[in-house]
Amino acid sequence: MNSSKSPGLAGFGALKNTTCHTEKKISVFFSIIFMTVGILSNSLAIVILMKAYQRFRQKSKASFLLLASGLVVTDLFGHLINGAIAVFVYASDKDWIRFNQSNILCSVFGICMVFFGLCPLLLGSVMAVERCIGVTKPIFHSTKMTSRHVKMMLTMVCLFAVLIALLPILRFRAYQIQASRTWCFYKTEHVEDWEDRFYLLLFSCLGFLALAISFLCNAVTGITLLRVKFKSQQRQGRSHHFEMIIQLLAIMCVSCICWSPFLVTMARIGINEGRSKETCETILFALRMATWNQILDPWVYILLRKAVLKNLYKITSGCCGVHVMNLHMWELSSIKNSLKVAAISESPGSSKQINLQPLSSMGR
Repeated sequence: MNSSKSPGLAGFGALKNTTCHTEKKISVFFSIIFMTVGILSNSLAIVILMKAYQRFRQKSKASFLLLASGLVVTDLFGHLINGAIAVFVYASDKDWIRFNQSNILCSVFGICMVFFGLCPLLLGSVMAVERCIGVTKPIFHSTKMTSRHVKMMLTMVCLFAVLIALLPILRFRAYQIQASRTWCFYKTEHVEDWEDRFYLLLFSCLGFLALAISFLCNAVTGITLLRVKFKSQQRQGRSHHFEMIIQLLAIMCVSCICWSPFLVTMARIGINEGRSKETCETILFALRMATWNQILDPWVYILLRKAVLKNLYKITSGCCGVHVMNLHMWELSSIKNSLKVAAISESPGSSKQINLQPLSSMGR
């Protein structure tokens, strides 16, 4: 087939001789299972976040819940769109020549793969920055981080991810069918042109940058929470600190473990050009690892909640017979109390009352 007439199928004949084969029945089965589990998990997480948003409308909680909802909604649509296309490709026996002669489906598939891959990583880094500001600068967070600003950040992240996904199309570079003939992405075979290398390296660098920002901000947040916990002599907020630290560690571990193989593989292909020794099986395994991130993300918010952690702690302490801390009161933390003070100080005529109040009364 002439590559000038059908750029998306350029080199398609070479794909027929590839050694990367996937069994149709098993592949369709696992694709349907992954898609179903991902949709159910993200839907459950959305319901939990919506209920939490209705209960907590403080600025400190609303901004985090909006960002978390944006992340879960993105994962949900990623499973719906990418999963539906993947199942269709498997069900059609991967006969791209029959249903993709105009290269529209491959272009849509590639755009969705890039968008729904970058968007959760970028949103995770924005959430880490928001939590870091909320913990280290609570007064600034309560006064400046409004719901309108959070919605603007969500919109900017999505538009940026859309721009990166549309960049090859704007440059008249078609997305390529991969060696397994089951998905479309940037060109990963016989990469010799600088622009093809640029797209791979851009995707990898943005992913690594998002992970690095998340790791740095979450580390600062965790250290700050631990310092507040060890310095505070009150029982209030200890459970809240414990919950926050566990969630931060879980989010970091899930993102790094799931996305690192795929980002490293794409970076190695981009750096090594046509000399890359990455096999089709390696790329496919890295892709499936990245897919697990969209499945595990919602479970961080489903399982690592305050009530679940409380029951888990009771079970663990009962089995081990060790009593470390008292978790019978789940109240507002000292950080939330400082946010209350900041909110009161903004109201007219309240500054005098705060100055006249002794610190001990505020502690109560």
